[in-house]
Amino acid sequence: MSPLGPFAPRGSDGGPEVAPGHIPGLAGAPVRTPVRAGDVRAGPGLWPALAGRLATRQLWIELYGLPGYSLTLGGRRATGFAATPRDFRPLDPEMAATQAKAILGGRFVLGGAAMEVDAPADPWNRPSPSRAFAVELHAFEWLPPLMSQGERGAREALRLALGWQDAFARWSPFAWGPDILARRVIRLSCAARKLGAAATEAERLRLADSLARQGRQLLRPPGGLAERANKLTAAAIAGCALAGPVGAGLRRRALGGLESALKATVLEDGGHATRSPEAGLELLLDLLTLDDALAQLSEPTPAAVSGAVARLTEGLHVLVLPDGRLAAFQGGGPSTTARVAAARAHDDTADPRREAESGGAVGGMIRIASPLLTIMADAASPARGAWGAGACAQPLALEVCCGRDRLFTGSGWTPAAVDRQALRLTPGHSTLTLGERSLNDPLGGWKGELLGPRLVGPPIHVNADHRQGDGAVWLDLEHDGWAELFGLNHQRRLYLDQRLDELRAEERLFPTPGRKDEVRQIAAPYAIRFHLEPGVQASLARDRRSILVRGASGRGWWFRTDGPDVAIEPSVHIDAGLTRRSLQIVVRGSARTDSESKIRWKLSPAGASEPS
Repeated sequence: MSPLGPFAPRGSDGGPEVAPGHIPGLAGAPVRTPVRAGDVRAGPGLWPALAGRLATRQLWIELYGLPGYSLTLGGRRATGFAATPRDFRPLDPEMAATQAKAILGGRFVLGGAAMEVDAPADPWNRPSPSRAFAVELHAFEWLPPLMSQGERGAREALRLALGWQDAFARWSPFAWGPDILARRVIRLSCAARKLGAAATEAERLRLADSLARQGRQLLRPPGGLAERANKLTAAAIAGCALAGPVGAGLRRRALGGLESALKATVLEDGGHATRSPEAGLELLLDLLTLDDALAQLSEPTPAAVSGAVARLTEGLHVLVLPDGRLAAFQGGGPSTTARVAAARAHDDTADPRREAESGGAVGGMIRIASPLLTIMADAASPARGAWGAGACAQPLALEVCCGRDRLFTGSGWTPAAVDRQALRLTPGHSTLTLGERSLNDPLGGWKGELLGPRLVGPPIHVNADHRQGDGAVWLDLEHDGWAELFGLNHQRRLYLDQRLDELRAEERLFPTPGRKDEVRQIAAPYAIRFHLEPGVQASLARDRRSILVRGASGRGWWFRTDGPDVAIEPSVHIDAGLTRRSLQIVVRGSARTDSESKIRWKLSPAGASEPS
């Protein structure tokens, strides 16, 4: 049976539908749709990857789909539970109680959609209203809220978990997909002992056997390098939750492969290989759960796990902004203050006051700061290949916090917003675009179905120079992504006066050095965007060159530019999976492709020297 049903609009080639011509909700931002079959921008290296994935994917689908395949997940039968792994992801008690009450009444609200189920029926034998709903349903997103509601919640959670096993004991590409399977296994492992306490002996044995089978599947293909650390961490947590030889064997096999997976996934500076700060946070939370479960069993935490925890924790010193949330780049959202705090609770070296005024670099993100201003810049190329399924073509993008107010940000796109792929394109963050084009595009159609919606197109090379002097910080960033389309490089030069809390910037477009072929057009329209956090107010001054920006605190900041045209336009922002209205400041003009162009802008505290 299908866990999804007919929920998603599809393009003519079978890929997710993306509105052609414009980023949805971003006024005046025409872009190309994702790359389709046969597009030369996909690059020659794409075809070997497609051929390999097509062959292996079909092999695993046919093998795992065989009627007797589930028997290979059997082995020795699990008979009970050992550790109770702690899920470090915090639950809001009020929201959890509301969600659990709705589920107990037969109403599931997941992924921004709802399903009514008359008790004692369950949601497994009916189509889901959306893909996002189906993902959260099969990942057991509903399990922690139910478990927070005592015995009645545990009994209902047990019924739903066993109902899933009855409906989906046979492998299917969606319900048993690596990402969904890993999340479901971790949530089941953390709840297993409490579920067992509410179960009959027969139910407890069924639950333990189901968890063991799913844990064993995590040790098998499919799932490439980008998913390997998540899969093995989940399998190891399941091995801690299960008692006896079954748990020990699963734990041993998972931990055996985790060292190499973490080495590839967690960079030396504490960044994540996808370059998504949120991906690093989520992996850290899972590794903390694994560390806790091993401690309950009085087993030592492998050095690879403790090392990855230390690096990811150190990376958060740079990646957490003064509002207590993450910098939101490269497919990672800001998360929540509670989630970030939970991931940092074990860190004795964290000092929010010191970090608010400190700089640093993690995973290609560079942070510069003054007492009131914090600027985070994307100073590296988007992740490529399998690591780039959630990457965004937005080099040199900025996020700016003024005090605790996040003023400049991006669209907030994450992989959960599968229907808003266009927000990954260059106009979707606070950076410069030429000709309203995108530097790279998400792979769509049947290719995207096989390889995931990774970015394809010409490589983008980014250079960064970071210097600090007496009371000032310089950050020079440059990329050549526009060379193929317009023969231009983009340089973003930032100067932060730490004594005045003033940010001065220069956007420079200049002919790409060493480029000999002629560019067909002599002029290229540019747009420099500064997306505002939802709720941030902006008003244009009478001089038509200055904009007063105010965040939640009410503190005012002047944005000034010498660009030929500046305007406040509507925008959209993805927040916790929901689309919210917001604003963007857009500086427009035209640059010559055969000479240098400069556009300056400045952000300073409101007060003195107010524009008239």
